[in-house]
Amino acid sequence: MKPSKSTASKSTRSTRCTPDLRMRKSIRYLLAGLLTALLLTANAQTPSAANGKLITVNSREGVKISYWWMSHPQATQTVLLFAGGGGGMGYKDGQPQSENFLVRSRGLFFEQAFNVAILGNPSDMRDMPAPYVWRTSKQHAHDVLAVMDDFSKSSQQPVWLVGTSAGTISVAALGPQLQDRLAGLVLTASVTTYQWSTGIPKLNIEPIRLPVLLYHHQDDACQWTQARELPWISRKLINASLVKTMVVTGGANPTGHPCEALHWHGFIGMEQQAVQDISAWINNPQP
Repeated sequence: MKPSKSTASKSTRSTRCTPDLRMRKSIRYLLAGLLTALLLTANAQTPSAANGKLITVNSREGVKISYWWMSHPQATQTVLLFAGGGGGMGYKDGQPQSENFLVRSRGLFFEQAFNVAILGNPSDMRDMPAPYVWRTSKQHAHDVLAVMDDFSKSSQQPVWLVGTSAGTISVAALGPQLQDRLAGLVLTASVTTYQWSTGIPKLNIEPIRLPVLLYHHQDDACQWTQARELPWISRKLINASLVKTMVVTGGANPTGHPCEALHWHGFIGMEQQAVQDISAWINNPQP
């Protein structure tokens, strides 16, 4: 039977997929993905993340450096966190605002009964350009020592350097220089490439005697931080008291560039698991 005019019109409207409709659907899917990513990031910002204060100290002549300090009353360890990229914590409106994995997860570390310090950038180096040679400099080491000297006045807990992405360059370079004052090193999303002069396999890490954890996401798609290249680092840690490599899966809804903080590179959606894994190992290092 031939459909009536009204029925035919209704059928046409229900099956036609116009460019405008496709665009609206795409926008809805995009917004849903972004909202999910924002919720996952917010989940890492526990109430504990609001604790802390910004402290500024003198470092080298004419240079100051700030760090964010969260003092835990029952602290068992102190973690000094090194963000990736150009460094810093994205301090704004009285709080660190960076989306970096370690910065946004600071409250989770605090809840593990750790003192937490987040390193800022010195007054003469507000942003470090790639390949982040500054992170291997004597000036950087001097700045880090100034921060450690300051928070050690109020806390004598063992100190662990924890870096992510380009922050692992700092941790690896500082390890041999500061190891007499450190309990160990944690490198997450390590810079594994030989293509950078500052790639960790090219640094002088053989003298490190400390325990070292290499923590990495299996699906990290950043070309400079490939999980399959981690043996290039572990094979050079010939004097470390122990080396543990943990390649993990998990998380959800990565967004943005694969080398940025809200992708697998930044352990998006699995911050709780990552911090628990890292903290458990810090408290009881095992090969």
